[in-house]
Amino acid sequence: MTFPLTPGLMIAAPASGTGKTTVMLGLLRAFRDSGLTVQPFKSGPDYIDPAFHRAACGRVSCNLDGWAMPAALLDTLGQRGADADLVLAEGSMGLFDGVARPGATGIGSSAETARRMGWPVVLVIDVSGQAQSAAATALGFARYDPDLRVAGVILNRVASPRHERLARLGFEAIGLPVLGALPRRGDLVLPERHLGLVQAVEHPELDRLIGDYAAFLAAHVDLAAVRALAYSRPAPDPAGAAWPTPPAQRIALAQDAAFSFVYPHMLEGWRRAGAEILPFSPLADEAPDPAADLVWLPGGYPELHAGRLAAAGRFRAGLIAHAATRPVHGECGGYMALGEALIDANGERHRMAGLLGLVTSYATRKMHLGYRRATLLGGFADMPEGAVLGGHEFHYSTVLEQPDAPLAHVVDAQGEAVAETGSRRGAVTGTFFHWVARWW
Repeated sequence: MTFPLTPGLMIAAPASGTGKTTVMLGLLRAFRDSGLTVQPFKSGPDYIDPAFHRAACGRVSCNLDGWAMPAALLDTLGQRGADADLVLAEGSMGLFDGVARPGATGIGSSAETARRMGWPVVLVIDVSGQAQSAAATALGFARYDPDLRVAGVILNRVASPRHERLARLGFEAIGLPVLGALPRRGDLVLPERHLGLVQAVEHPELDRLIGDYAAFLAAHVDLAAVRALAYSRPAPDPAGAAWPTPPAQRIALAQDAAFSFVYPHMLEGWRRAGAEILPFSPLADEAPDPAADLVWLPGGYPELHAGRLAAAGRFRAGLIAHAATRPVHGECGGYMALGEALIDANGERHRMAGLLGLVTSYATRKMHLGYRRATLLGGFADMPEGAVLGGHEFHYSTVLEQPDAPLAHVVDAQGEAVAETGSRRGAVTGTFFHWVARWW
């Protein structure tokens, strides 16, 4: 049995850096301000963009990732917009960009996600330095996959009315609708930091800036035409929903500016299964709830707050007391905070919790980026030895010491072993990869 899904669109681009995030945020706010309920999604493993989506339209944005997520989870998440008027998904990188070898469901491209959900694609085309030639690029994208519909384009960074007229001539020649043309604007740019865009909670004028995006989009894009293109395929019966199961029933979750990277679908799955989430703030020197079965330190930016974490005595004492009898787990930044020390970008060494022997440094930066498949060498929390997890790693820290036993055998999307295996010491575990889904 199937039922119709809310009509949706994939907002994508030929490459990164074309302005699709600005377009996405402007569309979300503009449609919300027109009275529509809009459900956002993000294709791929990204924490930061979904937080901006939520700020723009008031609804939680979930990730959809064909490499890391089994098909049943993708279909379950795709039904989150059933009570909305419109679904908008933001692509990652270029429309067809993914990895070479399939993972849980596919290669993780935005095109794959759009095709699975039945969403037509709106391409955001940066026309800087070209005019009619932009249509040739779009035509290649429209023909690359005959099972995927590229329904229209939004031209970005248009230099002048003459530039726009010339670019439109190319699209008229290939019969691809131009839904809008955005003049070049140097002021409508989100600031960046070392892991990408700043987090939504860190931007003091975010609401005003998104409002400016919405006004800009409404002035230069035919919003009615955009909405009219939306479509979705019929969905499977929601009775077969496949949400992530919780690793414990009472989870003390670190949540503040240092620890904020938690995939929304994970928390929603845990809550749907009856788990109780008990938030606390290490930066406020709060200890985890002593009634918790598990303490979970998610990723974030502990390196930017290392001095405060080093001075958080109640937090450290609470972690140590919990770890004496019950599990503690950290992901990426949380993993570093569980270690012996963290060396910041200035070379200053900060004492961390000391529950693991890990020592990491930002004084020598090296990017670690990519999908991860981890086979657990020993259980942690409620997950048994041999469980296989799909995840993603993105950090710039360098490991100086990692003396503890490995937590998992970890490989990348090519199946090649990676050195960042995670660690375990007693009931304390940690990984550099962020867990997205359990495969089996």
